[in-house]
Amino acid sequence: MANRNQYESGRDLLSPNKNFAPITSQIDDQGSLMVGECNLNCLAERYGTPLYVLDEVTIRIACQAYREALKKYYPGPSLALYASKANSSLAISCLVASEGLGLDAVSEGELLTAFKGGVASENIVLHGNNKSDQELLLAYHNGVTIVIDNQNDIDRLAEIIPSESPPAKLMLRFTPGIECHTHEYIRTGHLDSKFGFDPDQLESVLVQLKAAKWASLNGLHAHIGSQIFELKPHDDLTEVMVEALALARRIGHPVEDLNVGGGLGIRYKETDDPPSIQDWVKVIASGVKEACQSRNLRLPRLLCEPGRSLVANAGLTLYRLGARKEIPGIRTYISVDGGMSDNPRPITYQSCYSACLVSRPFAPPQEKITIAGKHCESGDILLKDIDFPSSSTGDVLAVFGTGAYNASMGSNYNRIPRPAAVIVNKGHADLVQRRERPEDLLQYDVIPDRLIALG
Repeated sequence: MANRNQYESGRDLLSPNKNFAPITSQIDDQGSLMVGECNLNCLAERYGTPLYVLDEVTIRIACQAYREALKKYYPGPSLALYASKANSSLAISCLVASEGLGLDAVSEGELLTAFKGGVASENIVLHGNNKSDQELLLAYHNGVTIVIDNQNDIDRLAEIIPSESPPAKLMLRFTPGIECHTHEYIRTGHLDSKFGFDPDQLESVLVQLKAAKWASLNGLHAHIGSQIFELKPHDDLTEVMVEALALARRIGHPVEDLNVGGGLGIRYKETDDPPSIQDWVKVIASGVKEACQSRNLRLPRLLCEPGRSLVANAGLTLYRLGARKEIPGIRTYISVDGGMSDNPRPITYQSCYSACLVSRPFAPPQEKITIAGKHCESGDILLKDIDFPSSSTGDVLAVFGTGAYNASMGSNYNRIPRPAAVIVNKGHADLVQRRERPEDLLQYDVIPDRLIALG
């Protein structure tokens, strides 16, 4: 964590993605870190570690920032959709729905979570490049907008939607051919992508859908990637999308929704400087407005799909420090009681995080260490070669920015149970995900009778 002056001067209370700690972070009278008016050492003691902690205020402020910026900068209708793959749970679905957001789902599980969490079906879109018939039918029968990603989606829907039934609500995804500087695995907007139709396929697909009685195309979608710090690619995207909107309307589709995806980056470490939510929304809103005005097109409803920038900086993970190994002249390892099963992003994307000791968050660094996970994998490293204060076995470590793509990408590698998760606000900590027990991991295992006999 930065020193106290850097932290307090750099805190943005209106755009949480620009902070690496939750907005409600503060220091108590004993010098320990608190979030949501809850002492993190007390949470670790009460709920155990590893523990995911989510700050309700930070999530709500991020939701409000998107909602209010869209209202301020876009003269037409608009709706922000939470990209729930970032962190899908009943509690978060309920929270974002209460803030007036819709939701972007990519599986049957995410759809069911959204439904039970109280998100209105008409405010949900279903993505995916290989949707099952069951997922398509679940979306169709609940009035969810289905994002057509490829020809297989069209072929399956044409077969499974009964004749003379109401048409499916559709949105068409295409690749806009825009590059952005981000990690190779999370670039989804260039032409070499598994997602969406290529631009040269767009017209023929639009013609095909116009002739399909089962189809009601009312939206277009494109997404250029994730963890993006540049605004220009999103400005370019709006021009490409409005040109596609004009084409769709000329062919006869009453397209009213234009979905520009998400992708706004967040601050994981002190040197990161992402645009604010307000600046990002202003760019896409102005781009769509100006592109429509230049073509004399009525404004569509503007949709966007923030995920990481809504929940990442609201979250942190608590660990307890364990074994210490010093290799003179090479490296000092300090292990924690979690690792790649609760945060696979460092080993998958080489992602960097910020961290501090909960009891001494602004203590000056005294050594260079590497925080290692407990898994049987040499690459299970959470933070490599960081400057850190002196510490002891049993100290609680807070790793920031873990509200997105940690719980949702977690695993049971080495048969390690998944952590519990709590949401904090005004001194209250509420459990939103129970900690798995080792015996829970056996509940779906089956030993065939023939193996029992052999034993």
